[in-house]
Amino acid sequence: MRQTERHFLFLQGPHGPWFHNLAALLRRAGAQVWRVGFNLGDRVFWPGQGYIAFKGRQDAWPDTCADLMTRHRITDLVVYGDTRPIHAQAVALARARGITVHVFEEGYLRPYWVTYERGGANGHSRLMQLTVPQMQDALAQVDLDLPDTPATWGDMRQHMFWGALYHGCVALGLRAYANFRPHRTLTVGQEFQLYLKRFLLMPLHRLERRLATRRIRRSGFPYHLVILQLEHDASFRDHSPFATMAEFLEVVMAGFAKGAARHHHLVFKAHPLEDGRVPLARDIRRLAARHGLAGRVHFVRGGKLAELLNDARSAVTVNSTAGQQALWRGLPLRSFGAAVYAKPEFVSSQPLDVFFAAPERPDTRAYRDYRHFLLETSQVVGGFYSSRGRRALLRQVADMMLAPDDPYQALQSGTAAPRQQLRLVR
Repeated sequence: MRQTERHFLFLQGPHGPWFHNLAALLRRAGAQVWRVGFNLGDRVFWPGQGYIAFKGRQDAWPDTCADLMTRHRITDLVVYGDTRPIHAQAVALARARGITVHVFEEGYLRPYWVTYERGGANGHSRLMQLTVPQMQDALAQVDLDLPDTPATWGDMRQHMFWGALYHGCVALGLRAYANFRPHRTLTVGQEFQLYLKRFLLMPLHRLERRLATRRIRRSGFPYHLVILQLEHDASFRDHSPFATMAEFLEVVMAGFAKGAARHHHLVFKAHPLEDGRVPLARDIRRLAARHGLAGRVHFVRGGKLAELLNDARSAVTVNSTAGQQALWRGLPLRSFGAAVYAKPEFVSSQPLDVFFAAPERPDTRAYRDYRHFLLETSQVVGGFYSSRGRRALLRQVADMMLAPDDPYQALQSGTAAPRQQLRLVR
């Protein structure tokens, strides 16, 4: 298909100007682009042409979306995440009409990559059906010097800044977009307050976690690391067996109390964007006391994962992408939810008490092949939130979207373009 025949419909994207930057490049390639906005935040980050405001009720969205697809002869749908209701409904309509669905997500290999897939991401990704042997076959003719897993999140401050600005704009525009309902349970005002509070408390939280991390690393006790996620994140909400984070904490505590050696400790590390909407520290203290683990359980508020992983005996998570940093270090990993990396070659299926007693080590060669496959396909150098990260991302991803094959098909068919190296965003 010629690029002048490509008609893109963008829905909601990452906080900040990334979607608008991408659309401008696609237009220069000859495509036509529209963006549906559901609140003032969407409008502020999409200045100029192609903006379509949706101010109707939620139940009117499927019919409106179908009409837009027909009226504008849409060939491509672009979303950030595929599980929020407005996106899931649009994706279903697109599939029924043969429209290509482009899905962006945070990187499976964070922080210096983002994820670009077609059809779905996370538990809906094509990676869920691909086996390690199939990936190894696709890599047979590829040679890549793999970079080390970075130790830091990347553009965290920019992420939080754009998030606070976005939710502030949403709150200011509630009268104009009276029917807008966020895809999370909190109100727009509550979301804005949490983002702003988290942004302002960053220095205090940084000091707190440095002290906690130092105590753990200098203690000398063996410990197992629990990598926590955001309870409201799509990966946890839609692709895990737990309804709440408290349920996961209970399962981990019970397994540790039953199986771990008595001199071992348990360290819970919060997600870097944890904002206090879930009382993690309080729940962890309560459950530690219930299971007789007082003094052996620790909580760290966000921060660098590498500092804790380097000395850990094993790692446990629901389905956090950060689990891959444990695998890269050869640490035993136990996960629970649907995850693109949950392959039998390197993720343990032991009962949790058995895992804590004698965790099985991963097949690190198989994991390196898996990671190699991701870096050649769906993981794109760059980031959504910093200007440098967006520039690096634009250099690669527009061509990937305009290509006839998705990233996995391109590698398997030999049509994949050379990939950028990590130095562009360091």
